[in-house]
Amino acid sequence: MASLRDLGLSEYEARAYRALLNTGPTTAKELSRASDVPMGRIYDVLNSIEQYNLVRSQTASRPKKYVAVEPSTALDRLLDDKKRELAEKADQYEDIVDDLSDELDAADPVEEQFWTAAVGPVETADLLVERLSAADDRIVFVASDQTSLFELDEIGDLVAEQFEEAIDRGVDVKVLLTPGLVDSLPETVGARHRQTLSPSEGYEVRVSDDVTGTFNVLDGVEVCVQVPHPLAVDEAFAMIDLKDPDFAADVHDEFAPRWRDAEPLSL
Repeated sequence: MASLRDLGLSEYEARAYRALLNTGPTTAKELSRASDVPMGRIYDVLNSIEQYNLVRSQTASRPKKYVAVEPSTALDRLLDDKKRELAEKADQYEDIVDDLSDELDAADPVEEQFWTAAVGPVETADLLVERLSAADDRIVFVASDQTSLFELDEIGDLVAEQFEEAIDRGVDVKVLLTPGLVDSLPETVGARHRQTLSPSEGYEVRVSDDVTGTFNVLDGVEVCVQVPHPLAVDEAFAMIDLKDPDFAADVHDEFAPRWRDAEPLSL
């Protein structure tokens, strides 16, 4: 159940405010009894919820009396306080991420060979987006109409979004597609291509029938290869991510002549 504690009040503060709603204007001593807040704590609790602007006090009376602010007003004030607190936390976390990014990016990259794999269509898409986001220099993206990657909802937009972010980082992006795949892409992807991506000098898309697989070469050292399902060609089975400069160079050598012979995409 929802509780005032979820909005930042302590147990004693929540008890005192709820009791005030029932008692009406009352003294600290009477409120202590009504709320089961110990007398030794009641003044601190009242001062605290007064700072939250949840109660008003009648200082002219002896003894001093307190009255609760209406629940709708009190809850709005608590909500506003929480929103401010969360906004401040978000700013702090963004600063931390910026500092850590500079620190961690300064580390020397590990050049050893490494490979990993993701199995399943969702996991395959997640790995693809992750590796595209890690590119620092250049992306070669090759996909045929046999790929099942783009059958997942929103994956086309996610890939296009990664292209936009890569270009903003100064990464060159070359995309080679089959005509059949171009025709099957969502209209939202085509709109991104025309409005946001195409005006960028570091982005180019070409079309060729001489494409049979789906793979990416990242920064000239890493290759992501989609593995089709052995029993269903139109389903994604896995993606293998291999960091190996020599293999990446061989794959790029196969890509280069197909890129030269391909036609620029016009939408």
